[in-house]
Amino acid sequence: MTGGIDEAARVPGSVAERARAALRSLPPSEARAAQVLLERGSDVVRMSVSEIAAAAGTGVGTVVRACQSLGFKGFQDAKIALAQDLAPLVGGSSPEHIDRGDPPAEVLAKLAASSADALQRARSSVDAAALERAVGLLTAAPRVLVLGVGTSAPLAQDAAYRLLTLGIAAEAPADVHVQHVRAGLLRPGDVVVAVSHTGATRETVSAARRAKESGAAVVAVTSFATTPLTEVADAALVAGGLETRYRVEAMTSRLAHLVVLDALFVSLLLAEPDRSAAAQALVADVLSEHRF
Repeated sequence: MTGGIDEAARVPGSVAERARAALRSLPPSEARAAQVLLERGSDVVRMSVSEIAAAAGTGVGTVVRACQSLGFKGFQDAKIALAQDLAPLVGGSSPEHIDRGDPPAEVLAKLAASSADALQRARSSVDAAALERAVGLLTAAPRVLVLGVGTSAPLAQDAAYRLLTLGIAAEAPADVHVQHVRAGLLRPGDVVVAVSHTGATRETVSAARRAKESGAAVVAVTSFATTPLTEVADAALVAGGLETRYRVEAMTSRLAHLVVLDALFVSLLLAEPDRSAAAQALVADVLSEHRF
């Protein structure tokens, strides 16, 4: 069964109970992974699939299979469902502390505060040496491929466009097959910028690995420090918010990633001011034709 737990059948604690009931039927390695998920409870939202695997003494693939054996689509589906399920039992609430009766203005105020907190935390969570390394790689790169699918896709598109305005040959293909092909065509000196909240998105990780095999460097922008993506990254820039019971992937993560990408953009502009000025002057001239 891989269609996910039936939402209508869920009451507080039911997912965990059903998972515990299935433990005895799982292979030993999958049972260890499932046990770690249960023991960590609502804290699973802060953990990556690699961290669960390490805690269980098993591999990432085993964790995913364990989640599927328990009736989830995969690790993300399992950890979100378990966190939502266990939160009422431990007196938990969403990071924004939003209540059902909150009016829209109050929701806005709480989300703004939560987003501001995530942006502040990005200052300490992003490793300064990794950021410096990423800027150096991108400054010298003949070509840059920006990867991102799902909710990370708009960030990838925006980042590639802004790199172009600095005179850097960058692209962000929308199709995942094209992304993989372009990654395979990269050469030493080229750079991939991979944007992924979980760091475990199959298409993004596969393309990043192919780029690495081609000799290109990989810069990861993600929310978790230990993931399949950061394992292949030459520079991992970690910042992001947590999923909540209201959203599959918190918008605060996207805002934090935007700030990181903006820091890269401004740092690259400062590193190559003449190239950037020439490119931006050309862009401004072209865009003037589209404005009244």
